[in-house]
Amino acid sequence: MIEHSVSALSQALAARKISSVELTQLYLERIARHNPTINAFITVDAEKSLAQARAADQLRSIGQAGPLTGIPLAQKDIFCTRGWLTTCGSKILGNFISPYDACVIEHFNSAGAVILGKTNMDEFAMGSSNETSYYGAVNNPWDMERVPGGSSGGSAAAVAARLAPAATGTDTGGSIRQPAALCNLTGLKPTYGVVSRYGMIAFASSLDQAGPMARSAEDCALLLNAMAGFDERDSTSLDRPREDFSAQLNAATGEKPLAGLKIGLPKEFFGADERSGCSPEVMQLVEAALAEYRKLGAETVDISLPNMKLSVPAYYVIAPAEASSNLSRFDGVRYGYRAPEYGDLNEMYARSRAQGFGAEVKRRILIGTYVLSHGYYDAYYLQAQRIRRLIASDFVAAFRQCDVIMGPTSPSTAFKLGEKAADPVQMYLSDIYTIAVNLAGLPGMSIPCGFSRGLPAGLQLIGNYFSEARLLNIAHRYQGVTDWHLRHPAGIDWVH
Repeated sequence: MIEHSVSALSQALAARKISSVELTQLYLERIARHNPTINAFITVDAEKSLAQARAADQLRSIGQAGPLTGIPLAQKDIFCTRGWLTTCGSKILGNFISPYDACVIEHFNSAGAVILGKTNMDEFAMGSSNETSYYGAVNNPWDMERVPGGSSGGSAAAVAARLAPAATGTDTGGSIRQPAALCNLTGLKPTYGVVSRYGMIAFASSLDQAGPMARSAEDCALLLNAMAGFDERDSTSLDRPREDFSAQLNAATGEKPLAGLKIGLPKEFFGADERSGCSPEVMQLVEAALAEYRKLGAETVDISLPNMKLSVPAYYVIAPAEASSNLSRFDGVRYGYRAPEYGDLNEMYARSRAQGFGAEVKRRILIGTYVLSHGYYDAYYLQAQRIRRLIASDFVAAFRQCDVIMGPTSPSTAFKLGEKAADPVQMYLSDIYTIAVNLAGLPGMSIPCGFSRGLPAGLQLIGNYFSEARLLNIAHRYQGVTDWHLRHPAGIDWVH
């Protein structure tokens, strides 16, 4: 069963070939066996998971099941979950039991899905390698000496090692797509505002967006059907008609199902000078994937995103600025970690935050406070916001020439644990292909496109606003003629 897709598991549950309790128990046993090595989960509560599974089986017995009823899923530990420890990968929330559910959790609960556990992540989603977590680094199941990517590295590793059939992630600058690429998964960041951020612990409020992580586009579509929707509690949530993201997956037929599709290839990704930033092996795999798309009937056109080179510096001004504001609520007063010794209130704040936050979080709070301070606000923050507008305008112009933009997700395959830990700038450059998408609020996804020296690489698909269904269809077509997404890492116990 562990090799079954979410769709296949749903069919097996409907046909009574397996119960949700049996399926949940299977994954809980795998987590108990492999998580000590991989460190994909921070919190597992078998009792709670099995109670949800029993409730799901009851719903199926009375004919009230949907596609996700009884499906066990891993939830990133950034989503507040009633009665569960919710840490956001930080010491400062090490004792926080959430009293309420995030909107995403509510949606999955309503669908009858089962929570397998809360997955490990970079502290407050700040990182590209899942090494900043207070609960230790996550190991990539494809090579235990390498990173799984971040910040949703725990979710990616859990699905890659078949500790869960699918998982949720969040993407602020590439935190769904990059770990999906490094762990051979399909990961989708929807258009900003499509999925509610209510109850999702904030990093950078104008950039954060939740999305699904699974092995295939078909599975991601099923998860997004549950996740998406308007939420009046979130001021950034968009009030749009509900959409069935699975409806058109198999609509086109014939040898050229993508005939008429125009794929934009930015010269900033594929130009002679720019290729030096991407490993030749990854670029070869991307080119091979584009060749497959041409066989499916798609046409490639050259485009330009002239301001994309400014996306990394703009992002690392805007995101820390928003983080410095959002993280001011963690002060040791109402909940979370409090320093055991202090003199007065100010000292309690200072010591609690100094002891509770990790080095990367402190770095970004300090940067954010600096760029928002008097005398630097105009020079840094406002300038970054102007650049953000230029980047969004570049995408608007590009989509007049093409239907979808493609390129590498990450400049390399998974790097070794500790390799970039001492050089934050090199770490930040890991997200060079993904950050612009968040600044513009566009949907983007990564799909498996092959292997270099046994390590997976990802192809990034960027769509126009609200084109999630089209992106999923384009990805699904590719996955219909390739089997990269079906490969699993060696060296893990695959007993069913």
